[in-house]
Amino acid sequence: MQTFECHHCEPTSRLFFDNTLCLGCQSEVGWCPRCHSIEAMLPEGDDQYRCANSDCGAVLKKCHNYAVEAVCNRMLPPEEHAEYGGLCDCCRHNSVIPDLSIEGHRERWAALEAAKRRLFYTLDLIGLPHPAPQDNSAALPLAFSFMADALPDNGLWRATGNRQKVYTGHANGLITINLMETDDVERERLRVDLNEAQRTLIGHFRHEIGHYYWELLVRGRPEEEQGSREMFGDHDNPTYSEALERYYAQGPAVDWNESYISAYATMHPWEDFAETFAAYQDTVAVLDTGSHLGMWRARHNGTIEGMLKAYQQVGMALNELNREMGLMDVVPEVITPAILDKLRWVHELVGRHATPPTAQEVAAA
Repeated sequence: MQTFECHHCEPTSRLFFDNTLCLGCQSEVGWCPRCHSIEAMLPEGDDQYRCANSDCGAVLKKCHNYAVEAVCNRMLPPEEHAEYGGLCDCCRHNSVIPDLSIEGHRERWAALEAAKRRLFYTLDLIGLPHPAPQDNSAALPLAFSFMADALPDNGLWRATGNRQKVYTGHANGLITINLMETDDVERERLRVDLNEAQRTLIGHFRHEIGHYYWELLVRGRPEEEQGSREMFGDHDNPTYSEALERYYAQGPAVDWNESYISAYATMHPWEDFAETFAAYQDTVAVLDTGSHLGMWRARHNGTIEGMLKAYQQVGMALNELNREMGLMDVVPEVITPAILDKLRWVHELVGRHATPPTAQEVAAA
């Protein structure tokens, strides 16, 4: 993720991906879809704004969830605003949002939206499609449900009547995230209980989108399915339910980290693919951010070997900085030859299905 400059300030102020206000000139800011950057937005009347970047000057409107709900910071052209009911390219993917009559749910929804925007930034960076349900695309539409089965009560989570439990997961293009995952304390408790080196909100999105892309790019494609079986195992044997029961009864093998990016990846080939796909996104995102922040160790030649070498070098620096502050390692994984092979397979899969960036995206990068 890069940082941005406010083109309405003199001298310019630094802007960040989640900003809605420039602290230098007090201008409202938002994501300009033409600039592919966070820019100051100059009011023009009739709820319209003009991008302050003189090289752009696009006329835009706020996403409904920016203007009304304050959980977004993206802009969109007036014609798209009318076509999509005021929803930006991220928010139009929402199928279910939290019950906003419950205290705290708006803040938790905002955290989910922030993670989703970062997810889409990385997907756009690597060129993978993510058609919304309204796009009438031939591809599998992608949608999100943000739901809760519990309410915070004195710092804990409790069941609410006979409501069905919400499971974070993916099914047929619909990704469901339990609102509980936005609670830092509860998520840390689960991280320790489940012995997970990393359990983050963006991590959930990157894992579940891995299941989506298995459905979109692998399922029903004989060559891709065969390659997936050869690399990750036979996803039909054992069945997913059998594998799940066995994993929670027996746990992973002692030497799981020789061949798997995480313990959970050992559960079933689908989970192995999703965890590997998430690790690939981690690599792309960290290197993109490091590069834009001027970290020379983040430079690479575009091959998976070059990317992973740079990722490990940046990771060592970040890990040492975190250890100085008593925090967890940012990059806990050790990339073995078997894990490298899996990441290479994902890298090549992405390369076969990616769309080249537009001229505007190249200029913004």
